[in-house]
Amino acid sequence: MSAIITITNQKGGVGKTTTACALMDGLRQRGARVLGVDLDPQGSLGFCLGLDIENCATVYDVLKGTKNLREVVTSSECGDVLPSNILLSGAELEFNRPGREFLLKNCLAEVEDDYDYIVIDTPPALNVLTVNAYVACNGLIVPMAPEILSLLGVSQIRETIDTVRRCYNSRLRVLGIVLNKYNQRLTLNRDVLDMAEQIAQQLDTKVFQSRIRSGVAVAEAPAYGESVLSYAPDSKVARDFRLLLNEITREYGSYAAPPIR
Repeated sequence: MSAIITITNQKGGVGKTTTACALMDGLRQRGARVLGVDLDPQGSLGFCLGLDIENCATVYDVLKGTKNLREVVTSSECGDVLPSNILLSGAELEFNRPGREFLLKNCLAEVEDDYDYIVIDTPPALNVLTVNAYVACNGLIVPMAPEILSLLGVSQIRETIDTVRRCYNSRLRVLGIVLNKYNQRLTLNRDVLDMAEQIAQQLDTKVFQSRIRSGVAVAEAPAYGESVLSYAPDSKVARDFRLLLNEITREYGSYAAPPIR
């Protein structure tokens, strides 16, 4: 059975896709079987991993039931990917039947035994796609940038998490908040860290000790269809993500997923 991790924050530009790519690649490098699921209609995860998202079947086809998940999964340098594109933007109106919150969970059930880890990238919104990701997973990671609006995005997901726990997925937990684009020399960054720790307490979680610093490699890697770990393995950002990966895999020590080699 897979460990399923959702990367979430309703604020855009906080590094969700960068984090998802890095986790996928880092886990793959350690010997894990990894699937990345893109639930963002912008299709950023597939695009960043070098897929032609405009000319392939996507998660939209799977959720509609017109394609089998195994037919749609595509290989990349960072692991298998279930891609997305703009067609998914109509999900809120189109997927309106009872039980729509379980669409993704039911689709993933057929491949859970094929992967050690499934990493889900979500849109910058709290909508039916985000709820599907929360219902399907057993752990949330919340990336945020060290700025006030990003902090607000984190605080606003609490109600959604509580609703999903109460109605759909009682085992859902927040693994932690990860600070991206962090510079400890800046006063605002340190202030936001203090506030993030307060919010983490409210979510019954923590702020990961690993802070992800800024680096040009983060912006360059998608142009080569790679994660920052493969594109610039010796960069400070790659080092930060490897430390974060150590923290995350320790969280899953009590889960059924095989240990990472």
